[in-house]
Amino acid sequence: MHRTSRSAGVLALATAALLTLTACGGSSDPLSSETTDDSTATDAATDGGGGGEEIVVGSANFSESVLLANIYAGALNNAGVNASTNTGIGSREIYLNALEDGSIDVIPEYTGALGFFYDPEFSETDPQAVYDVIQGLLPEDFVVLDRAEAENNDSVVVTQETAEEYDLAAIPDLADVAGELSFGAPPEFETRPQGLSGLQETYGVEFASFRPLTGQALVQALQNGQIDAANIFSTDPAIVVNDFVVLEDTEKLFGSQNMVPLVRADVADTVRDTLNAVSAELTTEQVTEMLRQTDVEQRNPEDVAAEFLEQAGL
Repeated sequence: MHRTSRSAGVLALATAALLTLTACGGSSDPLSSETTDDSTATDAATDGGGGGEEIVVGSANFSESVLLANIYAGALNNAGVNASTNTGIGSREIYLNALEDGSIDVIPEYTGALGFFYDPEFSETDPQAVYDVIQGLLPEDFVVLDRAEAENNDSVVVTQETAEEYDLAAIPDLADVAGELSFGAPPEFETRPQGLSGLQETYGVEFASFRPLTGQALVQALQNGQIDAANIFSTDPAIVVNDFVVLEDTEKLFGSQNMVPLVRADVADTVRDTLNAVSAELTTEQVTEMLRQTDVEQRNPEDVAAEFLEQAGL
């Protein structure tokens, strides 16, 4: 059975994760295969009630993934399934290998990111179409369960002052004024097809200058007026805390990145109903608020997850 070497696999994964960590902001890029977080992800590998074969829920090493893993595991335990977490595993390459070898059974994922990972030419943008297509791209041992309304995606944001000054509500509104503005984003945004070149080709938006920035440095640069617009991910609590304005991506340049449980096929029947119920309750606004609690208020993600599940009746 696939669990016979689990302890050794988890130790190896933890070691690999430590070797791959680099600092960035709290809510990270679902597309990146090097997604990291500067918060400390802990392994909450405590047995839940219910007995039976243990389901291990893994996460990548950024705060949103850790939160979702705790939500999934908490819901399973509440439903009588014996579940634990192994959080902070590392990049997509590492945790998908863990899912394949059975070190973990469930991982929070993103629909569009899976599409791009398994097909570099992936081009779907409609949420349902993305979800439908990725099911044919996955290895036969993997299954995606229902997608949530909740999404973590690239977004272009500005301050309230900039939005009012230039009358900005959507990305196309930048076309006539971007030549006067500076833009900040993680370094990969400069070369990624959905980055600067995508903004130019799709919207005719070309900024006067680009500054490669990540995490809190990016947020502070936008706050302080060192840049005029920024690429911040849609569930980053910095958007709410600072009352930033997210410009509507009217042409879906950034695609769809709905949150979805990715599970091993051999446990799909055990976890399907419970995790589908979780996905039915998750919204982007709820995840953003929960991340504000974990990233800004520094609350324990397990406690925040438990409160969400109680409020949702799960």
